[in-house]
Amino acid sequence: MHLIDLSGKAAVVTGSGRGLGLAYARALAAHGASVVVNDIDESVAGQAVKSITEAGGTAVAETVAVGTAEAADRLVNRAVTEFGRLDILVTNAGILRDKVLWKMTDDDFDAVLTTHLKGTFTCARAAAVRMREQGGGGTLILVGSPAGQRGNFGQTNYAAAKAGIAAMARTWSMELARAGITVNAIVPVAATAMTETIPAFAPYIEAMKNGEALPGFLRKGEGFGTPEDCAALIPFLASEAARDVTGQCIGIGGDRVTLWSHPREIRAAYADGGWRPEALADAWHTSVGAEPESVGIPAPKVPEA
Repeated sequence: MHLIDLSGKAAVVTGSGRGLGLAYARALAAHGASVVVNDIDESVAGQAVKSITEAGGTAVAETVAVGTAEAADRLVNRAVTEFGRLDILVTNAGILRDKVLWKMTDDDFDAVLTTHLKGTFTCARAAAVRMREQGGGGTLILVGSPAGQRGNFGQTNYAAAKAGIAAMARTWSMELARAGITVNAIVPVAATAMTETIPAFAPYIEAMKNGEALPGFLRKGEGFGTPEDCAALIPFLASEAARDVTGQCIGIGGDRVTLWSHPREIRAAYADGGWRPEALADAWHTSVGAEPESVGIPAPKVPEA
């Protein structure tokens, strides 16, 4: 069995004051990494650091909203100042501004894209510059979502940002390969404040808060569990055991880990001399369009009582 030991490594985890981000930071610290905890709320970040240090880990807080180059530089510089280097970046920070297309404002769109997509870009750029300068490789772990893989009703901004993050992971895995820096996107599914709003999940999450275990149909069938379940992926990807894992979108939740496919052509048809609109209309439903792809996140399959 591989021993996951991150001693001597330094990490930045954005949006790590609570929820999944905190679970990621704790997991890294538990395996020996020193962690910069980031949140927009100073007291929340401080409590997160306290929980890590009381468990024997090493962490400091940096309170800043991600999105700008200045914020990214602050996070990277804090890691270098405190720990002498930066080896791991996890871009978890995010917000939601859910609305259907015809009700979504420019501000709703821009706020989500700034935090998720630009925040991932600016932080990854600053981290890549530092990692390339210091040598020895590194790890970028970008946080995606099922919404970015399949779309989700009412989440134009969030789905677009998360789809872009998956595309950036593939692109950066090529650009940073020579520097020994791996880049992957993760697709976590866990009981959080956001998933509590899903009616099918809500009663089980409430029961979990009262000490009951999540049932097997959720943990295995839906790949749905706790933030700590998802956090197991982070130390693995940051370790030597995953030096050959890059450019992937990896799902995790409950008892399940998955590999998402990249977009690819799945069917083709040909017309000598090229296609005309009329020919496409005649051929579509019996050739490439015979089995259209589904959209959206599949509804949970809850067993009948």
